[in-house]
Amino acid sequence: MRTQENVQTRSENKCELCHSTENISFYEVPPQESRNEDNSIMICAKCLAQVNKQEDPDAGHWKILSETMWSEVPGVQVMAWRMLNRFRHESWAAESLDMLYLDDEKLAWAKATGDHDSDGSVELHRDANGAQLKTGDTVVLNKSLDVKGTSFSAKMGTVVKNIRLVPENIEQIEGKIEGQVIVILTKYVRKQGS
Repeated sequence: MRTQENVQTRSENKCELCHSTENISFYEVPPQESRNEDNSIMICAKCLAQVNKQEDPDAGHWKILSETMWSEVPGVQVMAWRMLNRFRHESWAAESLDMLYLDDEKLAWAKATGDHDSDGSVELHRDANGAQLKTGDTVVLNKSLDVKGTSFSAKMGTVVKNIRLVPENIEQIEGKIEGQVIVILTKYVRKQGS
């Protein structure tokens, strides 16, 4: 617990990546063998959602990295390098990456997630209209569906509350219809209210 308190004090209760003061939490920069102040940071909910690829990347939000990348905290440097790599096709990020120096040990740590090899795109569960779906959302069927293994079909317009995302397949969600939990393809639903 002492580590978390020290990191919180060091950060002055701000996100160490974007300086936000809202919804700040303690974050251990992966991978790590043991928790310490150098490999842990304070991070806001928006940064965390984008770091974890649970939200579309927002380049405007990350332009602050050209300032925060100069932090002396190794965890901040590593996260700055990773996020800058996601935007490396943009000139501001490429320029910052050219200036950011990580010694061999920090660079190996930064590369350990393999994130730098991807194009930075995020694959999210989306409905038929392209709206992002999240666990707990309510959706409406846009097509009548035969439910395999049961004697009923789900009619177009059926409301499915409190859905759950299938983690390993962005084209599937789970929902309860007539008391039965079924898997539904995202292309056959639209998020209620969108």
